[in-house]
Amino acid sequence: ATLRLEHRHTGEVLELRRYREDGVPLLEIRGSLPAHSMGPPLHVHFLEDEDGLVKAGTLSALVGGRRVDAGPGQSVQLPRGVPHRWWNEGDAPLVFVGRARPVVDLDRYLQAVFEVMNASPPNRPSLFYLAHLSLRHRRTQAVLLMPRVVQAVLFPLTVALGTLLGRYRGTAWPGCPARCTGAPEKHFTTGSV
Repeated sequence: ATLRLEHRHTGEVLELRRYREDGVPLLEIRGSLPAHSMGPPLHVHFLEDEDGLVKAGTLSALVGGRRVDAGPGQSVQLPRGVPHRWWNEGDAPLVFVGRARPVVDLDRYLQAVFEVMNASPPNRPSLFYLAHLSLRHRRTQAVLLMPRVVQAVLFPLTVALGTLLGRYRGTAWPGCPARCTGAPEKHFTTGSV
């Protein structure tokens, strides 16, 4: 079983599954992105390292200000604490596999991000829901579209206003933490590969 996320505006698809290796929790990531499509905006994972292997197409990335291009059979490293973004500027669909290590909350974060983006117009996520998920994950994940200092002031005020307006009542709102529980964990049995 996997957690399947699909971005309705970009066509990006992610399939996520947790597992353990030597007692360390890992997140398996399988994904695809259509030709000539943008992946996520500039962001950073504070506690998780990501690595990926391109299966088809070309992955272009900006990692710590340096451009990286990887084709089939090539890998990309996205270290914790280093701002990065990636995209597919090629003519073929991009297909990749990878993992995050040690997984903290990347799966829950991505699940919430996809919900917020899918419930919003293209390139215009709801500030109420984006602020809520950004505050919940502020110690582990950050999108770098606006300075962190601005986020530190704007997001708490937005969440306070959203709370007063009843935006976070129940569990039907985009990115609700009660619904964004993350990827299932794959349990290996003796003798399995």
